Amino acid sequence: MRIAILSDIHANREAFEAVLAAVRRLAPDRLVLLGDLVGYGPEPGFCVDAARELVAAGAICIRGNHDEAAVHGPSGMTPNAHEAALWTKAQLGTEQSAFLDGLPLTVELDGVLFVHASARDPADWRYVRDLRSAEACLAATDAATVVCGHTHLPTIFYARPGREPVAFIPLRNVPAPLSAVHRHVVVVGAVGQPRDGDPAACFALLDTQAREVSMVRVPYDTQDTARKIRAAGLPDWLGLRLQIGR
Repeated sequence: MRIAILSDIHANREAFEAVLAAVRRLAPDRLVLLGDLVGYGPEPGFCVDAARELVAAGAICIRGNHDEAAVHGPSGMTPNAHEAALWTKAQLGTEQSAFLDGLPLTVELDGVLFVHASARDPADWRYVRDLRSAEACLAATDAATVVCGHTHLPTIFYARPGREPVAFIPLRNVPAPLSAVHRHVVVVGAVGQPRDGDPAACFALLDTQAREVSMVRVPYDTQDTARKIRAAGLPDWLGLRLQIGR
């Protein structure tokens, strides 16, 4: 099975549309959205409605912390994220909020666990960004592979019994192997707000038969999104960072 995995769209219509166009060309068997449809970006309503249509067509969609903040209000967020969450909450309609609120925290498919943050206490929004957090993530599930987002930094952690995980930064558009003797945490990059120094939108393509995953990069018009962020009155840094991938 070939699964396209999109995470951290963050109300960025330009990035979302560019990635969906690339996904359609690849024609995967399944589509998974790993959460944070909203937050930071200027078009939350469009992104939620697009996700609803994809789910109606068979896609899987997971809840992220910014999705939750847009429904119930922000808590423990940075000032920019807090401000964007309050703005987003005011933009969403009743049905859009209900859709976000009803999303599951985890879904398991063919031995792969999909979650926005970590398999360890998914509702606590823990980051998987080092060996210790990857080990804790794997310890919380029997799944051979966990696929998550949340950090905006594409990374693969490989683990074998009795050994601590090893971190690997995958090259863009180059398949990385997922060997049968390892367990894995695959942290996919962000569609709508990359933070690895590459402003191109990022999504993952997981091939469960070939046992490999690719981080696919898709350029889009970051300046257009930044202009919309400024026009919405959101913090200017949220637009500037898109242009540098930070």
